[in-house]
Amino acid sequence: MTKNIFFDDLETRSKDQRNFDHLNKINKLIQQARNNKNQSLRLDGKINDLSDLSSIPLLRKSELIDMQSKNLPFAKLNVSEIKNFAHIYRSPGPIYDLDGHSKNWWRFARALHAAGFGYGDIVQNCFSYHFTPAGAMFEEAAKILKCTVFPAGGDNTDLQLEVMQTIGTTAYVGVPDFLKIILEKADEMHVLLPNLKKAMVTGGPLFPSVANNFKERNIQTFQCYGTADLGLVAYEAAGNDGMIIDEDVILEIVKPGTGKPLQDGEVGEVIVTVLNNFELPIIRFATGDLSAILEGESSTGRTNKRIKGWMGRADQTTKVKGMFVQPSQINQILENLKINNNARMIVSRQNDRDEILLKVESNLSNSSEVEAIQNKVSEEIKNIINLRGTSEIVPINSLPNDGKVIDDIRDFGE
Repeated sequence: MTKNIFFDDLETRSKDQRNFDHLNKINKLIQQARNNKNQSLRLDGKINDLSDLSSIPLLRKSELIDMQSKNLPFAKLNVSEIKNFAHIYRSPGPIYDLDGHSKNWWRFARALHAAGFGYGDIVQNCFSYHFTPAGAMFEEAAKILKCTVFPAGGDNTDLQLEVMQTIGTTAYVGVPDFLKIILEKADEMHVLLPNLKKAMVTGGPLFPSVANNFKERNIQTFQCYGTADLGLVAYEAAGNDGMIIDEDVILEIVKPGTGKPLQDGEVGEVIVTVLNNFELPIIRFATGDLSAILEGESSTGRTNKRIKGWMGRADQTTKVKGMFVQPSQINQILENLKINNNARMIVSRQNDRDEILLKVESNLSNSSEVEAIQNKVSEEIKNIINLRGTSEIVPINSLPNDGKVIDDIRDFGE
């Protein structure tokens, strides 16, 4: 039986039909959201045209985290009662997320289908199944496509390799750097993985050197873009001509700091409205990510708009090993240690691996005292950010006075 190129007919509908469908859905979503008084404060009037969306205030993740902290767990923005959710998650921030019972709720099946995943594939899902939704997102997607899934999680390289060889894994899902680590371990152990032919990577940048490494091993690699708050936003398909916007998403590109819509081709902040989340409607969510709308349609026959992909952040938040690192977390580290001096986190790339170094100004000169505070800072990095990092004590007034708390100096390529 010939596999259908498209996940469903929505991918090939006309621009007018898609706009018509989206307009109906957004108004149903707004009507549902207004059943919650905290949501209705943001939503006034009917949307007569999709361009009217720009009249609705943006909802930023930082605002959502603050709102949740005052009214745990969902800032009283949920329309459905918690007992009606399928799962509840807690992601770093902290921020609470949820999913519902409807099929393909996170919508990642569309991305995996475009990447060629399907019946007969043995998928090694290397996203975490603990606290955060990433593992569940791709578990759901792979099962919809009738794949066999091994719920691997994101650690223990030796066991990952053993399982990959034993069960004949054909497809990998996870952050790109972890696949590279597994493959390097295979080289070291002289283990062959002849069945591994495809990968869906997200949660971190796919650096050119890593992409070339996969290509040399004949692993066809695709990227998708999504978050724990939103689910799938956009995905790559054969042709590698940008990321196609998901069919249940309205995506806007706006001028950072203003919310003003930009023209296609202009780089700005990605704003997302999810059309299938009726449990806790997410309308005009400001991701903080930068991208641009590409001209024309995908060469694959899918007719939705495309974005260039992830092009950095509109704020100082960055992503390291699949985890968001935010200025507020750096401030929390300093507060926990009662440090009132300037600090800056440097995110770099060494030997194809992400490294984080937190520089903290201090007038300490005694070597034992310096070592003690550096160890404490490193411990707090692990506690607050959930990543391993190092610290360095530097002289007072030695850090640049430019307002930066996080300096990401990695080279993301073109």
